[in-house]
Amino acid sequence: MNAIGKSITVFDVYDRAKSGPKMEEKDWDFKVVPQTAAALKKKYNIKIDKKTIIPEDKELIDNLFNAGLDMLVECGIYCIDTGRVIKYTRDEVLQALDSAPRQFIFGEGKEAHIVTPRHSSSKKAPLIQGGPTGSPCSEEMFLPIHQSYAQERIVDTIVDGVMQTVMGKDPVPNSPWEIMAVRSEALQVREAQVRAGRKGMGL
Repeated sequence: MNAIGKSITVFDVYDRAKSGPKMEEKDWDFKVVPQTAAALKKKYNIKIDKKTIIPEDKELIDNLFNAGLDMLVECGIYCIDTGRVIKYTRDEVLQALDSAPRQFIFGEGKEAHIVTPRHSSSKKAPLIQGGPTGSPCSEEMFLPIHQSYAQERIVDTIVDGVMQTVMGKDPVPNSPWEIMAVRSEALQVREAQVRAGRKGMGL
């Protein structure tokens, strides 16, 4: 992939979030995204076989990639805070893909895993992530739930859930209780890993 162009910085994203096209969130969610997806599905003649979980047809794979690329360029990313759409050019997206790391280490010590891209025909086992993955968990059961995932040797990393309460309080967004809940979640997942003998698992 030989993309041309400079890398996007966090400052570029910030500026575009303040100056991008103004739009109502509902219009972006219910008009721009579905209408663009429908048009691209037709443009690239995308037809999915529901019996095939992971497509292996080379032409279909290429079409899905190009449709996804067009989707990002045409729709942009909606910024809820500013009510504007952050737009990227095709070259900027390709440049970001081209400059992305080819691998990274997830976890520490004996639980560290080198994460690399896998192709559909790869014989390398996939990395298994386990956990309630953003689902609400009661304060009382949060730790044992995550410990049960960490105890499964097939699970390589944990994707944690969300505490419904912290110290009996509702973790209302933008409140001190939200900060307390996030901190408590991280500490309890780490404790769950230690209890399962899996200290250092990626989180």
